[in-house]
Amino acid sequence: MLVELHILQNFAPANLNRDDTGAPKDCVFGGYRRARISSQCIKRSIRDAFKAQELLPEANRAVRTARLIEKLVTVLAAKGHPADQARAVAETALKGMGLAVETTGLTQYLLFLGNAEVAALAEVCDAYWEALSGIAAEAAAPGAKPARGTSKEAKKAGKEAVPAEIRKAFQDILDGGKAADVALFGRMVADRPEFEVDASCQVAHAISTNRVSMEFDFYTAVDDLKPGDTAGADMLGTVEFNSACFYRYANVNLGLLSQNLGGDEELARRSLEAFLRASINAIPTGKQNSFAAQNPPSFVFAVARTSHPWSLANAFLNPVRPSNNADLMHQSVLALDDYWGRLVRMYGSRGIAGRWWDSLGDEQLVSLKDARVDGVEKLVQSVLDTADFAHVKESVWA
Repeated sequence: MLVELHILQNFAPANLNRDDTGAPKDCVFGGYRRARISSQCIKRSIRDAFKAQELLPEANRAVRTARLIEKLVTVLAAKGHPADQARAVAETALKGMGLAVETTGLTQYLLFLGNAEVAALAEVCDAYWEALSGIAAEAAAPGAKPARGTSKEAKKAGKEAVPAEIRKAFQDILDGGKAADVALFGRMVADRPEFEVDASCQVAHAISTNRVSMEFDFYTAVDDLKPGDTAGADMLGTVEFNSACFYRYANVNLGLLSQNLGGDEELARRSLEAFLRASINAIPTGKQNSFAAQNPPSFVFAVARTSHPWSLANAFLNPVRPSNNADLMHQSVLALDDYWGRLVRMYGSRGIAGRWWDSLGDEQLVSLKDARVDGVEKLVQSVLDTADFAHVKESVWA
């Protein structure tokens, strides 16, 4: 089963997600310039909400870092091991897993690990402390073959230095660690594909339903302690911003989510609930101190279906425009309802197990007139009551 989430969210002037020049991200869609928020930014906001809103316990969350060695040192030091020796053991362990360690002590790339996996890595390091300490000492001895760095030779040397038994112990624990964010968003480990996790969630880039033009804020700052007879600003500059109504879309493959969590259906259900709540409430943090665009969604629409997901982005191929009697959000909701109706007319509603929506407005919808619920709480609970995690079908997205 798939659960889809469609959100319409209008933001006041903001720069929520900027590109390498500092401008709000944008794109061309339907032949018109649109505001855009990247899927990476949205997923980061969702993961932050898992923690900030206490939607999931720490044991079921993950950490993305290149500073895994320092994290392991902290855990091992708490177990009574000397910090310097713990650092050498942790580095030896990672190299034994085939993961490159830079000369700076950072891993070659960011690793996305469940907190439970990090704790288990520390436990294995502790269990094989003597062996790993000995290997680290040999590697540090004068004339030893270098095993630090990102070259193929360094990776091979670091891996071969660790006995197969210890390597297997490490490999056996890297299963996602029942971390909801790893199970949802997946992970790729370039050097060790067996550690990879297929994402059970797809998140689209949010795009504006309306055409946008970038605007510029010319700002100045004045030195509080400058002499009173000195005129003018002491700093000036510009920052780009826009204001747009965004269409956001995501879907979750419930069978794959449960599979990624080791078949733990209860955890999968809690992860789905956390994802729904975080997706609805999370807002990107870009330049919020300057714009405070803390605008919640005005329209939320959820669908449960057996297969063949539908993004409704094409409802906005022609940019929505406000009228004298209807604002931008109202017109966007009507456009989405109309497009849903056209999809159902052409393809039918077979496989749709449920649909629920609510809005801040008083829109009189046609295609979805019988699907309105009273509030987000009711919407989330309706999805959870319908959700089926039992049947794993990888082709559900086909």
